Amino acid sequence: MVFTPSEIDLKSIATIRTLAADVVANAKSGHPGAPMGLAPLAHLLWSRIMVADPKESHWINRDRFVLSNGHACALQYIMLHLMGYDLTMDDLKAFRQLDSRTPGHPEVHHTDGVEVTTGPLGQGFANAVGLAIAQANAAGTYNKDNFDLFTNRTYVFLGDGCMQEGVASEAASLAGHLRLHNLIAFFDDNHVSIDGDTKCSFTEDVPKRFESYGWNVLVVDNGDSDLQALYDAVVKAWDEKTKPTLVCVRTTIGFGSVNQGKASTHGSPLKDDDIAQLKQKFGFNPDEKFVVPDDVRAAYKSYAEQGAAKRAEWEKMFEEYGRKYENEHKEICRRIAHKLPEGWDQVLPRYEPSDKPMATRKLSELAITKLASVLPEMLGGSADLTGSNLTRWSDATDFQNPSLEIGKYSGRYIRYGVREHAMGAIMNGLCAYGMHIPTAGTFLNFVTYGWGAVRLSSLSNFQVIWVATHDSIGLGEDGPTHQPIEVAAALRALPNMDFWRPADGNEVSAAYKVAIESYKTPSVVSLTRQNLPQLEGSSMEKAEKGGYVLLEDKEAAITLVSTGSEVSICVDAVAKLAEKGIKARVVSIPCFRVFDLQPYDYRISVLPSGHPILSVEAYSTFGWGVYSHVHHGINRFGVSAPYQKAYEKFQLTDHDIADKAVKVVEYYKSMGHIHSPIAVQAAFELQK
Repeated sequence: MVFTPSEIDLKSIATIRTLAADVVANAKSGHPGAPMGLAPLAHLLWSRIMVADPKESHWINRDRFVLSNGHACALQYIMLHLMGYDLTMDDLKAFRQLDSRTPGHPEVHHTDGVEVTTGPLGQGFANAVGLAIAQANAAGTYNKDNFDLFTNRTYVFLGDGCMQEGVASEAASLAGHLRLHNLIAFFDDNHVSIDGDTKCSFTEDVPKRFESYGWNVLVVDNGDSDLQALYDAVVKAWDEKTKPTLVCVRTTIGFGSVNQGKASTHGSPLKDDDIAQLKQKFGFNPDEKFVVPDDVRAAYKSYAEQGAAKRAEWEKMFEEYGRKYENEHKEICRRIAHKLPEGWDQVLPRYEPSDKPMATRKLSELAITKLASVLPEMLGGSADLTGSNLTRWSDATDFQNPSLEIGKYSGRYIRYGVREHAMGAIMNGLCAYGMHIPTAGTFLNFVTYGWGAVRLSSLSNFQVIWVATHDSIGLGEDGPTHQPIEVAAALRALPNMDFWRPADGNEVSAAYKVAIESYKTPSVVSLTRQNLPQLEGSSMEKAEKGGYVLLEDKEAAITLVSTGSEVSICVDAVAKLAEKGIKARVVSIPCFRVFDLQPYDYRISVLPSGHPILSVEAYSTFGWGVYSHVHHGINRFGVSAPYQKAYEKFQLTDHDIADKAVKVVEYYKSMGHIHSPIAVQAAFELQK
């Protein structure tokens, strides 16, 4: 395609710049500088480069755009509006206001045309790597001769801040290794950050850095006005078939402002007199706001129509594909619709008390192996801990560039390397693409390495599944640096996060069943290194409710409530209590959030009023107050020792729990009627 810049291109760029100034000034908050500096590149990308249909914004083969420097979102909102996505001028005027569709950073599922939630710098760049992996995998799996169904590219803008965050370095390194030539990144090299000129903290040679990662690196010296150079760089990126491309674009932040090139245009609205001179400079009436000239609007309408025509061509090809490859066509449609195969959950293992004790990480491996055989959308992986996490099924093929001869792009197991930060953000990108359920493993303690991505999974309603092994002091000798005393409380505090801590094989299967069905909720499945018994009274159906009565006694004087590896210890403690003449019952709550979603009548039957409830968990006791009266746990860091010795030190043996239960029963004898925390919480909820 030949590109010749025209007058309408220049007028469109001026429109974007003046709109950016108006949008931010009207909100009295925001970042006008980057949108004004990136206006030429944004115009070129949306008008000549990207293939998408604004009226069918979820078309699977659309090109993806990610704004990693999400503070510049006024630019993205302006482009979406001009292209005809479901974003009105009134939405632009409501920028950063309560309940608007134009929040202060882009949010997926909130604003039409936004692919991922960005804001924490570097996350979007790593999301883009995930989107590129997803496309490569879909193409490697389903493309046939004369049927190139999945051809889309991923384009990403990132700034100096993204470049400085470690998550971007990890993601760039992996993208270079995987040779993701469908990924094109544009570095907004404006030399300005909040603290001022980047020479105060960021003087590395970015092109050499990315060349060392295995990227194709191009440089555009004048991103302010040289549209031809920008276009030529994109064509060179298209022609590169063995590497991802980074285009370093030298821009002037706040271009057109009297303070252009200065940090003052980064995060504050332009002053009124500055906006007036800006508009005069670009041929706009300084007394008018939010202006889109008719010929500019008509031009963008034509760009959108071109995208619609390309989508229509693709739909016709996909229909023909369906006639020739019926099974693959049905599978693609099913995956896009987030529908699971009929009877998929029947493969999940079920266990009897007579089955041998096993570590729940091993039980997880058995479940994953079964699921992978019936769910082609599962895309697994591990942060260089495959042998410890047990995340790879036996007949899995690695996702690798075929030229490396150690896998292929249709492979479904990703070797993330020691990159937890990037792994979490990449999984978000994989999910965002719309055809995969990503899983990946590390130690539970190192889920916190990827915390920024974990939080965004929850915020974005992204179905990602962390396989988190070595989940407590039960990992033993590795000691307090690896023993995640507080991580469960942090994960349980996240809205829209399912933290599972299964106690046996049936609970492991239940965790995966709910995680696979919850396509708008991420999950962390916390798993032991040490062997655990298969429990009498457990079942997949019971555990699916998040909490259930494992051992019942209608005459109980106390309930012991627990999770994971401590549940079986509580069962043993019941026998010790019986010797002391005290009857007890045991409740397992493998997932707080799922339990909380159950009806009140069910929850109060599991944790009833009338006697005290003692929680037992080899973690911080923080958060247990909503389920129990007294909490037994570890409110300090762990120790390096064989796990049995660690449990003894922290008084988490059956003898210790029985002794504490006796004291709890004795203390509450004189209390009169004892209300369950479930009942107390419900009473306060009714008063709201």
